[in-house]
Amino acid sequence: MESLPVTVDRSHLIVLGEKLYARSLELVRELVNNAYDADATEVSVQVADDEVVVLDDGLGMDRDGLLRYFQVGVPDKRENPISPRLGRHRIGQFGIGKFATLAASRRFEVYTRRDLFSARVVFDRDEWERGEGEWQLPMEIDPQPGRKRDGTTVRMTKLTKRLDPTAVREYLVETVPLKAPRFAVYVNGLKLVPRSLAGRRLPFLEGTPFGVVQGEAVILPASRAATDSLGLEVKVRGVTVRRELFGMQAWGKLVTRIRGEVHADFLPLTADRSNFVVDSPEYAAFLEAMRTVMAEVEAALRQLALRKENSVARRAVQEALDRIETALRRHPDLSPFGSIPIGDEVEGGGEAALVAEPTAPPGPERPGPEAGVEPGPKGEDVVIVSVSDEEASGVEVARDALPRARRLTPNAVVQRVRMGVTGLTCCIDQFGEDGPESFTEGTIIYVNRDHPLYRHEAAKRETFTRHLARLLTQELALMSERDDPRRAFQQQSLLLKETFSDED
Repeated sequence: MESLPVTVDRSHLIVLGEKLYARSLELVRELVNNAYDADATEVSVQVADDEVVVLDDGLGMDRDGLLRYFQVGVPDKRENPISPRLGRHRIGQFGIGKFATLAASRRFEVYTRRDLFSARVVFDRDEWERGEGEWQLPMEIDPQPGRKRDGTTVRMTKLTKRLDPTAVREYLVETVPLKAPRFAVYVNGLKLVPRSLAGRRLPFLEGTPFGVVQGEAVILPASRAATDSLGLEVKVRGVTVRRELFGMQAWGKLVTRIRGEVHADFLPLTADRSNFVVDSPEYAAFLEAMRTVMAEVEAALRQLALRKENSVARRAVQEALDRIETALRRHPDLSPFGSIPIGDEVEGGGEAALVAEPTAPPGPERPGPEAGVEPGPKGEDVVIVSVSDEEASGVEVARDALPRARRLTPNAVVQRVRMGVTGLTCCIDQFGEDGPESFTEGTIIYVNRDHPLYRHEAAKRETFTRHLARLLTQELALMSERDDPRRAFQQQSLLLKETFSDED
């Protein structure tokens, strides 16, 4: 029977084992990652009520390897960061991970084999606490029964904390390099599979003076949004160190739709690899790179959110326009266009949308606009082109001759109904929080989606259509009675009541 000296003070061992690795799950992570560093292709974790066993098919250890294994702070992995057989970037740095076993057990045994050498080393805390002076671990050479092939087995008994196999699986999925080639991990016989996220993928690659920041953000479908596991997994050498929000906490509910991972192997870690050295220049450069990444992610996310919002807005405004058209057909005295025969509706949307605005023939009370350019929202141009009687009566008009609202934002929602020879168009677009709720130019009614009241009502689908109808009837009433606000308000009230009379 031989023995191995452990070159660490007893009180320091307690700090390393019990304090540094306070979570029991971390000890399993450390053992699996040690196996990865040893070029294991398969790791089996067995979790029972009275013991935990981690077995790998890695390179194993010879006599010198065992001696270094039980020494703290040996720079072997720092001096040899690439594994010899599979060329892996090794995860461990400080050589203290094996003492994480003290966070959940009072006894662990290490069985190892490399080539013709095999041995078992036992650490029993009860025996150790009874001893005095120099600390020696008993090492049995070529134990029977022992390992029959190269690799290492760590068996923990006298458990002080029970491990839940499900919790072990979930933790290892995040914290070990499961995506690495030729590396598989099993927990109680079930193979761990890296998480796959469905959604819009946004790969990124940013350079820093210390190395590359790369990864992928995933925008989940709204139906898959969740409040658990928020943020991006930040990985160093393939292992998740922690999740970070990178300012997403200010995004409101949208943060629940973002997941993904970031790889930055140059980041310095704390001794237990549970956090970064945040006051380092490497971490400052990393955050600066991620600010650029997150600005792009936020823009893409808000664009997707607007698409869904646009779909809801398009349906709501079309329903409001249809209801108003029906009400005006029943009550032509409320219409600024006169009698409204049944007409067709035309849809548009976005920057490329065509908004045709043939105008009614000029009358004594309401002169029609001449062909030309009128100032539009935000100082943009809205081209209004008058049409002849022949064109209004059904003669096809060349597409280029039709008027259009130009330079709308890409997120604009444009819906139109034809009221006789007159088309009424509603355009929902962004005009700033301080802009008006709605305004009219020609026969285009603009609705400001940035207005706080619009945002409030857009979140309530049951009242959204009524809100849009209120704005539309308000602008229609002002078309008829722009010089008499009191009468315009009365007409709007009557028209709005008629618009929803069937519900009443």
